[in-house]
Amino acid sequence: MPPLVLLTITIALSFFATPNLSYAETGSGAQINLTDTWNGVVAIVIFVIAYAAVISEEFLHLRKSKPVIVAAGAIWLLVAMAYTAHGDRETAGELARHNILEFGEVMLFLLSAMTYINTMQERNVFNALRGWLVSSGFSLRTIFWLSGILAFFISALADNLTTALIMAAVVMAVGAGNPAFVSLACINIVVAANAGGAFSPFGDITTLMVWQKGVVHFWEFLDLFIPSVVNWFVPAFLMSLALPKGKPAAIADELPIKHGGLVVVGLFITTIGITVSFHNFYHLPPALGMMTGLGLLKMFGFYLRKRDESSSETYAAAEFESNAVDPETQQLYKPRHRPFDIYISMKRVEWDTLMFFYGVVLCVGGLAALGYLAVLSETMYTGFGPTLTNIAVGLLSAIVDNIPVMFAVLTMNPDMALGQWLLVTLTAGVGGSLLSIGSAAGVALMGQARGVYTFFTHLKWTWAIALGYAASIWVHLLLNADIMQKPL
Repeated sequence: MPPLVLLTITIALSFFATPNLSYAETGSGAQINLTDTWNGVVAIVIFVIAYAAVISEEFLHLRKSKPVIVAAGAIWLLVAMAYTAHGDRETAGELARHNILEFGEVMLFLLSAMTYINTMQERNVFNALRGWLVSSGFSLRTIFWLSGILAFFISALADNLTTALIMAAVVMAVGAGNPAFVSLACINIVVAANAGGAFSPFGDITTLMVWQKGVVHFWEFLDLFIPSVVNWFVPAFLMSLALPKGKPAAIADELPIKHGGLVVVGLFITTIGITVSFHNFYHLPPALGMMTGLGLLKMFGFYLRKRDESSSETYAAAEFESNAVDPETQQLYKPRHRPFDIYISMKRVEWDTLMFFYGVVLCVGGLAALGYLAVLSETMYTGFGPTLTNIAVGLLSAIVDNIPVMFAVLTMNPDMALGQWLLVTLTAGVGGSLLSIGSAAGVALMGQARGVYTFFTHLKWTWAIALGYAASIWVHLLLNADIMQKPL
């Protein structure tokens, strides 16, 4: 059996083992074996059941956050019971607070970023981009490449799910009645969105975690730009050879950007600058910079609301006056135009994703407190070496969500060179492209282009995506060879 396949299977099955090798350290400094206790065994069983429910979300129609939140509480209760049984009543609480703090920082960062994205959607920024593409009259081949390029770069700032949905709406409108084009374009968008998020801390939760952990600094992520381009371009080029020819008629679908939309874009860019500056120059948490930027957006939202209220009152007065409606009756009518409300954008944040992230962080943190991740790190990074392990992490993320995989790696905190941390960031980010179920973008597009973009249409091109995966790793190892080994 090839070493890489063996390693991937080992990683996937390691949580099921209950070895006698790992010990958790108590607050007093004594080491307690927790992996071979009944608490450890039951914690593993609970985690496996919860994650089975997450994987079966499409069939159970149970939101993925619900089982992992329950599992997190149960696992930490088992951790606390195990430590208490060994006379330590403090360490479990300290470890849990540390995990909650890690989640809190990332959650506030994502809350700010998602609110900005939702506000840009409300201001029709993305709809205007889609309308321009649909009404442009470009050929199918041009739309294929443009949608891929835009997905790649937009996902570096927005999440890959939003990016994929926007670009898929374009290709479905342009390629209506041409399922061969739509399926290829959707695969291209999924690969591009995942690849684009791999070289930016703002592009994916995994890259954000790596940045906030401090193992990779902001500008160092740019070392992954060319490997990320290769990861997308190789399968895109191969798929472009199978594109149907043609130039569909332009569709009138132009929608202007609402007042203040471009200002919101500018504020988002400013927020990114503030966040990077806070972190790079003063070592403040990135979440602080993002929340400061959210405050700026809320201040601008106040202006938008006042402006909309003034416009709505003027419009409503004119409408009722023309229809001779008395003021008392006017109070019974629901206004046709609602003023801008920043809290609507915040309400539309992907709370299920944020709560899933909470559950994952606490579940994996609990297993770490029991000692399992120390064993896993010893098996993977010492036994197989960092390069093979980091490549296998990407393969695993095609099946298991990359958030718990990356958080597990960060919790293990193996002693690796910068180049190896960049490698695992790359593979965890783009590995999900190998299967349609491997990323949020792929799952969303299977629903949006139901019957056209499916698991099996994606699977037919997995070989091309795998070539891109391998090529991006090779390019990274070649271009960043000087940072692949730790200095002596």
